[in-house]
Amino acid sequence: MLWGALLRSPVSAGRITRLDTTAAAAMPGVHAVLTAADAPDVHAGWVLRDQRLFATDAVRYEGQPIAAVAADTLAQARAAAAAIVLEIEPLPAVVDLVRAMAPDSPLVHPGWESYVPAAGPDFPRRGNIAAECIADPPGVDEAFARAHRVISDEFVAQRQYQAYIEPKSAVGIFRDGRYTVHTAHQFPYNVRDRVSQFLDVRPSAVRVVGHTIGGGFGAKLDASLEPYAALLSKVVGGSAVKLVNTRTEDLLTCPCRENALTRLRSAVDADGNILARELEVIADNGAYSGEMPWLASIALHCARGVYRCGPTRVVSRLMYTNTAPTGAFRGVNGTYLYHAVERHMDHIATELGLDRRDYRLQQLITDGAEMPNGQVLADAGILREGFDAVESVAPWAELQAGRRPYRGIGIGAAWWVTNPMPGTAVVKLHEDGTVAVITAATDNGSGAVSMGVTQIVAERLGIPPTDVFVTMPDTDVAGFDAGSQGSRTTRIVGKASQLAADEVVEKLRGVAAGLLEAAADDLEVADGTVRVKGVPGNSIPIAEVAVAATNTVGPVQGTGSFVTPFPDFNPGCATGLMFPSFPTPTYHVHLAEVEIDPVTGNVRVLRYVVAQEVGRVISPDGTYGQVMGGVTQGIGYALHESLRIGEDGRYRERTLESYRLPLATDIPRVEFVPLEHPDPDGPFGAKGVAESPVLLPAAVIANAVSDAIGAPLNHIPIIPEDVLAAIQGSAGDVRSDEEVAP
Repeated sequence: MLWGALLRSPVSAGRITRLDTTAAAAMPGVHAVLTAADAPDVHAGWVLRDQRLFATDAVRYEGQPIAAVAADTLAQARAAAAAIVLEIEPLPAVVDLVRAMAPDSPLVHPGWESYVPAAGPDFPRRGNIAAECIADPPGVDEAFARAHRVISDEFVAQRQYQAYIEPKSAVGIFRDGRYTVHTAHQFPYNVRDRVSQFLDVRPSAVRVVGHTIGGGFGAKLDASLEPYAALLSKVVGGSAVKLVNTRTEDLLTCPCRENALTRLRSAVDADGNILARELEVIADNGAYSGEMPWLASIALHCARGVYRCGPTRVVSRLMYTNTAPTGAFRGVNGTYLYHAVERHMDHIATELGLDRRDYRLQQLITDGAEMPNGQVLADAGILREGFDAVESVAPWAELQAGRRPYRGIGIGAAWWVTNPMPGTAVVKLHEDGTVAVITAATDNGSGAVSMGVTQIVAERLGIPPTDVFVTMPDTDVAGFDAGSQGSRTTRIVGKASQLAADEVVEKLRGVAAGLLEAAADDLEVADGTVRVKGVPGNSIPIAEVAVAATNTVGPVQGTGSFVTPFPDFNPGCATGLMFPSFPTPTYHVHLAEVEIDPVTGNVRVLRYVVAQEVGRVISPDGTYGQVMGGVTQGIGYALHESLRIGEDGRYRERTLESYRLPLATDIPRVEFVPLEHPDPDGPFGAKGVAESPVLLPAAVIANAVSDAIGAPLNHIPIIPEDVLAAIQGSAGDVRSDEEVAP
């Protein structure tokens, strides 16, 4: 095996004036040095084909690959990459989101019109606007004209790095005219498709073998190092080539959660009813699009939160900038959108002199509520159950009565999607009575496969979960799966596995009918046996049935596929609506209690309560683990983590030391109340669980901090300098980045 290394751009915007690989190619141990001249002349991309494998004339973000090296050792590969002569004429970086929209702003992509969608129709985009979604229903302006009060807010959120333990890595092998890629990835089929795009081959020419993921949280949904490893292997004659990011490389180039500016304006009557609303969000796409154009639609679904509201105008824009491309991070856009909506609800309540919890209950949607996209939520009344569940654990009046100086409480609620998209599984019965589940689904740390799918199959077949083995994903072996994302694995792959197990049960009953001299309809599969219903003693172990089947009708296996259809929606409600509705919605209520140190400005989360609708709990440990983990990441987002961007487009935080992840001592043990309302289409009634716990921590913690100090804080993260400034009554939450230590 050879080792690879990438030469990456040291600047965020510029023109390549010299690129000389001669010296690097002549260094000891070096087998190949590649640049754009050695790669197919194609553009690739998940939604829009706007990316080249290597930078050609221009560089558009710090860290963009310019050349790749393969050598005998990692040290030799890195030394050769460093020896490449690279000269770049710097250009002004497009960084400011508002400025990027100005007519005189430099274009990140002067040739944007030549880019074509990877699949499906084109979508609204122009200049530096990479995607746009606009809903403008009638009646908004009239409602604002007759409003008792108009309340406005502006919110700023920084980027968040997924900070997984294992940095991105890949091994590429080119043999017999095909590429094989080994990678720890959330979405192997997406890697296959992206490698085929970049290398200009059919998808069937690429095989992706998945491995255990050292964390992902959305950052490992699109290809990264895989196409470089594959191309290097081809050029060096088929030797395996391995690439691994350093932590700094990973941090600088990871598709992190986007930074965004959100503006909210509500027209309310004297009782606090929201007559109309306007929401504008400007989000950072970075230099290339990835999956982000789809996510520009999320603002429409979150604009009202879970509250009654009149006509709602939404303008959501995704901006090209000279920064690393952004992408999926658990909860995608919902984290800063719900932060904005819930902070705004606190503001309205405060302006009208209303209790913040009572105001939410007064405005809460109920069964049959219609959302801005026309989707009807038949079960939205679960939200009231969630508020009641939190109240039973942490009574609001008691918390208010027991308040001390610099302590505050916050509350908020949300609805969210369980991602649909297809999944498949094959359940294969071995002759010893154990079972293999063959699927391209991956365990992204959630336990959705190792616990959820395993338990579903074991339950259906009446065997211990320890007798169920799930294969690692392999695109040559397993059917298509849309990846570990959006809480979809337990519901989608679990359902596909349940259907496959149902087929195994039917085949077992058919074979056992002859062995037990009973009708197949009179048999059941339970406790590791096939037995006559009501006569447990008249049974035969499934291992014996499996052996008999193998020698008579053939080995026993079943196949299942499942996809959730999108709910009905109004296609004319908005332009650019690429994510049209929220399938299998779930409902959430969170409460936080915090304490402020008035000397240092540090915020301590004392208590955190979650009521979450889950359909049905499949694994209690797995469910709680995901709620705890999601809240932990949300606390990090609210109080600790950010990738700040300088005027030159470069990150100020460049190591995990300066990035400031929360520590175990920063996180309270979450008090969790699961709300079970089994979904008839889910496996044993399950819905999604893992993604949504991250949605509300920034919102409810910001509400609690603002409550504790009596002043609004509308930036994410809430840093001690902002808290102190608000306490001292100086600059409110207007921060000076020059005064903030990294």
